[in-house]
Amino acid sequence: MSDMTLLRIGIAVAMSLLLGAIIYFGRGRKNGQGRRVPREDAGAAESRTEPSLGDQFADGWNSSPAQQEELALDGSPAQSELGKRVSEQFDRIVSLYVAAKAGNKLRGQDIVVAAEKAGLTFGHMDVFHRLVDGKPELGPIFSVANIIKPGSFEMARIAEIETPAIAFFLTLPAPVAALDAWETMEPAAQRMADLLDGVVLDEERNALGRQRVQHIRDELRAYDRQHAAPPLSKSNRW
Repeated sequence: MSDMTLLRIGIAVAMSLLLGAIIYFGRGRKNGQGRRVPREDAGAAESRTEPSLGDQFADGWNSSPAQQEELALDGSPAQSELGKRVSEQFDRIVSLYVAAKAGNKLRGQDIVVAAEKAGLTFGHMDVFHRLVDGKPELGPIFSVANIIKPGSFEMARIAEIETPAIAFFLTLPAPVAALDAWETMEPAAQRMADLLDGVVLDEERNALGRQRVQHIRDELRAYDRQHAAPPLSKSNRW
């Protein structure tokens, strides 16, 4: 298999991680606007079929996945390995959005400045990542992408980029505990929202409130307990 084919496969797999976070922006909101959607059953991630790249990004706030064109990879080499995930396996995505206020857009140059102030690093896939301090090789705690396909921020034309929102997403398992990852991502989203004069939304595009934050924290505590290493039994101790 050629290096270019491997690169294309690697890009496709990495970008597929954005599905859970960004697919909501490809759905129009009609009579059910503002209502919560039943959460995906545990284990459903294991059986789902990953879509093609073109299904993941919206050309606008309410465009439909069926209307989106297939994304054609041009084979350009990755500019950086910073933020590259060490594993392609994940069982959950936790996401937030920072959205522009009504009638406004988030500007590319402002996003870059806000990301830097929030402690993010521009890297793999031309998106922003929050890395583990002193251990960037562990991969990103969370990443931040553009909701406009293909999801990246092309620095050569950053002054031209405008978007209705950016997506924050972390995949679990992460390089740190799930709750710690959330406690890193949520303040960063709030910080960038303040800097960009935007608003923080949850994964269902509702304003992120205290009750929702507490619910997410409770879920991630449970996730950490479930995935913690079992204690050694007496027979296993030396």
